[in-house]
Amino acid sequence: MSALLNNLPRYRRMTEADIDAIMAIENVIYPHPWTSGNFNDSLRAGYHCWIMETGGETMGYSVMMIAAGEAHVLNLSIAAQWQRQGHGREQLQFLLKLARDFSASRILLEVRPSNVAGRGLYADAGFSEIATRRGYYPARDGREDAIVLELELQ
Repeated sequence: MSALLNNLPRYRRMTEADIDAIMAIENVIYPHPWTSGNFNDSLRAGYHCWIMETGGETMGYSVMMIAAGEAHVLNLSIAAQWQRQGHGREQLQFLLKLARDFSASRILLEVRPSNVAGRGLYADAGFSEIATRRGYYPARDGREDAIVLELELQ
């Protein structure tokens, strides 16, 4: 039984020491990854930066900004070998609880139209499309729009 408990994901605050492991994941799962500077800037800004891990292995990570009663998910990522096992859903639930704990009344995020799995995850969680940001993301053939999603928090 204790072996099973040791394999459960746990969350801890991200530190600069995590950046190399995060960048190794970013460079595998994204054609246009965040830079180490993006993560360092997020840490310095005091954003809510979290590591999801099991047995000392980084499974995923997230970055969320909370201000003025509003939360904005900037990055929610799961390492390739941990994808499609419900960990993204669990990490999203962690962020929703965190946003509520910090009195956010709504949560926003952007997602690529081409990110079918991410769009499904957010739709299942109750997010609604509220806008499109034209040419928001870099893409192989230029730029890709972002769909802006929102969830009202209870």
